Amino acid sequence: MDEKRIIICGAGTMGTGIARLAAGSGFSVSLFDQAEPALTGAMHRIAVSLKRGEEKGRITPQERELVLSRITRHQSLPREGAEFCLEAILEDAGAKARLFRQLMEKYGPGPVYLTNTSSLSITQMAGMLPYPERFAGMHFFNPAPLMPLVEVVRTDRLGSRELDQVLWLASRLGKTAVVVQDTPGFIVNRVARPYYLEAFRLAGEAVADFRDIDRLMEATGFRMGPFALTDLIGQDINYAVSESIYEAFGKARRFLPSTLQEQMVRSGRLGKKTGSGFYDYPDA
Repeated sequence: MDEKRIIICGAGTMGTGIARLAAGSGFSVSLFDQAEPALTGAMHRIAVSLKRGEEKGRITPQERELVLSRITRHQSLPREGAEFCLEAILEDAGAKARLFRQLMEKYGPGPVYLTNTSSLSITQMAGMLPYPERFAGMHFFNPAPLMPLVEVVRTDRLGSRELDQVLWLASRLGKTAVVVQDTPGFIVNRVARPYYLEAFRLAGEAVADFRDIDRLMEATGFRMGPFALTDLIGQDINYAVSESIYEAFGKARRFLPSTLQEQMVRSGRLGKKTGSGFYDYPDA
């Protein structure tokens, strides 16, 4: 298998998952994060995940070691470039654009540059960058190694060759890619807003307990209820997406963010990653 290189920026939940996925798909992975604790935590989570896969017979001990050997950690941008540079940092357009300017200044027009944003405007970010024809959205879903879908978000300036490269990457990672135009929330997050927002309103108005709402939704066929799902995603991330879509649609009332969720974010109860959200996660 021809080994390609990928630089992944951000060692949070999503960056860690994508790094694990890419290394398992045969890529040489450079995982970049300025925070050493984030890198240490990411490598630990990847090791635990791989060990669990070995214990379940999904991979051999040799395969586990091979995947780990493909990942290198960096607190500064790697010297060597790559075919792909993928960003998975905080959901802030300014911070993302600054990072991509640094990446493009260092690596030039060689790589394809990808942002994992959930809802921010790809077109707006592309307009801040020197190589907009090599810039696209590639929105993974959590947990990245398991969820089969990626939204490939194109702008009018994305080159056709670059689009083909992104679709090749998605295929190599074993994902089902859906190409979408740059629109607020893309497809999944726009369609999913009522699922979250109406559930929060019902709980906020004391129509039903959040646990009962989750049980009802799961009983109708959803794999996770809205409160368990937003705990998994991260209440802060999910709330930021709601805010972004609300602003992008001219503050349409149907997209009004939840005050209940805002309170969760302000209290630091962000879900599984902090050990508590609507539910408690003592082993997180």
